[in-house]
Amino acid sequence: MKYSSLHFRRGSFTLAPDGFSLTPALGMVQDSADFDVILKDNTPVTRLKDSAMNGQQAAWKQPLIYLSLLLVGAGTAVVGDRLSNASPSFNAQTGVQPALVQAPVAQVPNLTPGGTTGALLSDASPNFISAAVQKVGPAVVRINASRTVTTRIPDEFNSPFFRRFFGGGEGLPMPPSQRVQRGTGSGFIFDSNGLILTNAHVVNGADRVSVVLKDGRTLEGKVVGEDRATDVAVVKVEAQNLPTITLGNSDELRPGEWAIAIGNPLGLDNTVTAGIISATGRSSAQIGIPDRRANFIQTDAAINPGNSGGPLLNERGEVIGMNTAIIGDAQGLGFAIPINTAKRIADQLLTTGRVDHPYLGVRMADLTPELRQEINNDPNSGMSVQADQGVLIVQVVPNSPAANAGLRSGDVVLKVGGQAVTKSEDVQKIVEQSQIGRDLPVEVSREGRSLTINVQLGRLPTPADN
Repeated sequence: MKYSSLHFRRGSFTLAPDGFSLTPALGMVQDSADFDVILKDNTPVTRLKDSAMNGQQAAWKQPLIYLSLLLVGAGTAVVGDRLSNASPSFNAQTGVQPALVQAPVAQVPNLTPGGTTGALLSDASPNFISAAVQKVGPAVVRINASRTVTTRIPDEFNSPFFRRFFGGGEGLPMPPSQRVQRGTGSGFIFDSNGLILTNAHVVNGADRVSVVLKDGRTLEGKVVGEDRATDVAVVKVEAQNLPTITLGNSDELRPGEWAIAIGNPLGLDNTVTAGIISATGRSSAQIGIPDRRANFIQTDAAINPGNSGGPLLNERGEVIGMNTAIIGDAQGLGFAIPINTAKRIADQLLTTGRVDHPYLGVRMADLTPELRQEINNDPNSGMSVQADQGVLIVQVVPNSPAANAGLRSGDVVLKVGGQAVTKSEDVQKIVEQSQIGRDLPVEVSREGRSLTINVQLGRLPTPADN
């Protein structure tokens, strides 16, 4: 049989021996008498400690004490129930108590091209990168290209004297040696009848091209055409109903938008990386390939060897560029051809099999005070530069439109087609937008004099012309 004692002392009581103390409701004990409540098998038994109390007082106070205890218990239950309903849930395992009112979550709007606000990223997909990859992935392919390289033996090594002392005998001359170069790149299907976009440097000079689809099929590819000036090529495979990509609008890209790259870097098929658009309109001179006729999208999405020709996507899974170049000694500097440029070149390749670019025929450098001083202080430069700004013509290609029109080394180009220019890419852009065979007025400063020369633009020579 277990006993526990509640010792009441003028308005407070203690449950012994547990030491748990409570304060009863006001008015529970109206006098100063001390008393004990003994719990016997959880049944309250009261023992009055005031010897002055008579039996009549004990007779009416004992029910009063029982009633008070019942009221205290009932009140405690009601208050506890209300507190539990008003209080948030509490995780006993983690000790985390959520707030009663959830703070509003800031949502970043997904701006569509053109500046209009589209669906929020969180509304469109909990993982928009995964959704974009699932949408485009089946249309991304691996391109394997091989080419035979022939190395001719110098005539000196085929002389009888050389063959007698170093082998080869007195027979026929040593034949040229041959070896096969193999490379891997990426591409994407833009027409369900088997048309694939990739980089020209992936398939340039290839004897054999094979295309590996994501479903594992390998198809023989044929190069429809390639344009080295923009590094764009079109490959055709014999198949129908192939999965295709959706083209975006690269003209409306803005720095800070999402960028997702898919390709086959170092032979690792269907690799996905993500970043942002770091910049747009990078010139070919800025990224170290001045012979290219295109501006580029800069991204920090990881691009590695083998990514060439693969798509660069926005968050909606639309192709906005074609990955083409990296800067080898830097990280987070990848470049892609804008898809609008790639599609324009592809259309010309499909129509005519080639792309004709307007051609001026000069090598240029941006004129700076340092460059001007260096040229004027060099007695062997053969130039005298008086202009303060513009684009310096460093060399004129023989038999080019510029040479035929009378442009010279040392001329400083001030305007082309009526537009002021201060950088070499300004000149290249205006020339690229002009028409072959038309006269293009070029204003230059020559030894302090200003003159305008009309240049009839020609067609940019290609390796096939040699």
